[in-house]
Amino acid sequence: MKAGLDAKAARQAPARERVSQCDLPPEEFRRAGHRLVDRLADFLAALPQGSVTPAEPREAVRALIGADRPLPEGGRKAEEIVEEAAELLIAHSLFNGHPRFFGYITAGPAPIGALAELLAATINPNVGAWKLAPAASEIEAQTVRWIAEFIGFPVDAGGLLVSGGNMANLVGFLAARATQLGSEIRSAGIGSLGRRPRCYCSAETHTWIQKAADLSGLGTDSIRWTPCDDRGRMRVAVLAEQIAQDRAAGDLPFLVVGTAGSVSTGAVDPLPELASLCQQEGLWFHVDGAYGGLAARVPGVPEELRGLSLADSVAVDPHKWLYAPLEAGCALVREWSHLRNAFSYRPPYYNFEQEALNYFDVGPQNSRGFRALKVWMAFQQAGRQGYMESVGADIELAGYAYRWLDAHPEFEVHSLGLSVCTFRYVPPALAARDRSEETERRIDQVNRDLLEKIEASGEAFLSNAVVGGRYLLRLCVVNFRTTAADIERLPELIARLGREAVAS
Repeated sequence: MKAGLDAKAARQAPARERVSQCDLPPEEFRRAGHRLVDRLADFLAALPQGSVTPAEPREAVRALIGADRPLPEGGRKAEEIVEEAAELLIAHSLFNGHPRFFGYITAGPAPIGALAELLAATINPNVGAWKLAPAASEIEAQTVRWIAEFIGFPVDAGGLLVSGGNMANLVGFLAARATQLGSEIRSAGIGSLGRRPRCYCSAETHTWIQKAADLSGLGTDSIRWTPCDDRGRMRVAVLAEQIAQDRAAGDLPFLVVGTAGSVSTGAVDPLPELASLCQQEGLWFHVDGAYGGLAARVPGVPEELRGLSLADSVAVDPHKWLYAPLEAGCALVREWSHLRNAFSYRPPYYNFEQEALNYFDVGPQNSRGFRALKVWMAFQQAGRQGYMESVGADIELAGYAYRWLDAHPEFEVHSLGLSVCTFRYVPPALAARDRSEETERRIDQVNRDLLEKIEASGEAFLSNAVVGGRYLLRLCVVNFRTTAADIERLPELIARLGREAVAS
């Protein structure tokens, strides 16, 4: 029978008290936290009056942080580090929460989401297994149900929170691959099929589809790009022909992707028609709703958007139209079993209950952060009605911008879809009704130069789109802070900078 450590061994034991440089005493944590929250509250209050971005060159930013300095050998006081980091980020960032950030579909973050992130990081649950994160796992499950209910998808669907649209779409893609191509695809790979798998999407589909085809082993040549009509929507009749051609050639169609709000113009594919075709052909129907999916039940949106409720899987991004801080994507799949068939592996050292929902069984991650908390808390703050009104206001403001730009003599408007407006600045000297291709190229270049000037000005931030071979300026509203006044100041600002671009 063992008697325990002898006296010598006991004297060599680690110290009874442990002081770690990684720890932060409660009072110091409290002081640093209070100062940071006060600083951030002041920042949010002043945000609309400041610049969207300082537009600094990379060299200047690298110099600010001492990019080439070696790893610190010793430590510093946490309060100093927090203060320094706050100053650096507040003075030298591009602010997607600014009311005149119109560049990309990245929403201004709701403040309650920032508080949720602090709470989630402090508790630090690993939402990979229920046993490791009981409350967090149940909160995520409830959040997924609320998202499904909000967009009109079945509330008993499977789903989980992921990093963003790429990952949410990849989850749907892999669920389709395992379900449609058979479980052997996971062990033997596509060589076991004997035929080339085919997936179908519109020419406007986001680049996630190439990544998914590549990473899944199918290869980007498996993608069939279907042309769009003049509204940027997939041509269903052409899609049906492509499927028939591929079957006749011995290929294996398995997936159709519909877009619920394209990145360039906000176009919505004819989702109900696509769902019907997929049902006829026995294909998986996935909807990329990363941008527009969360607007599916908002009054006034294209009726086709409601067709996402017919999909086998849907991707949406709460860090877009639910205004959650990055990162927050959500994958919804009609049947839980399809997620398990695509992702579940159980090594012998996993001792987790089968009865509980363990997210490592239904998604690509084992270790998972608590992304759901910021969405769960925000849903309770705003409620369904609050979100409906806010998303509807974003769409209304994009339409307002379209009308203001259309009324200005130096702009040509091109499209309006959901909360995306595209247009071009056309110098009066180049505005003839019948324009040569050389003139069109000149106008394209003016708008390229103009976009750089807009971004450098710090007064607004836009992006671009290329539609029909023409370079367009693109404005997107996904920000609860944006007002009509922010829209009204844009046309003359952009026109002034456009004149400067022509003169330079």
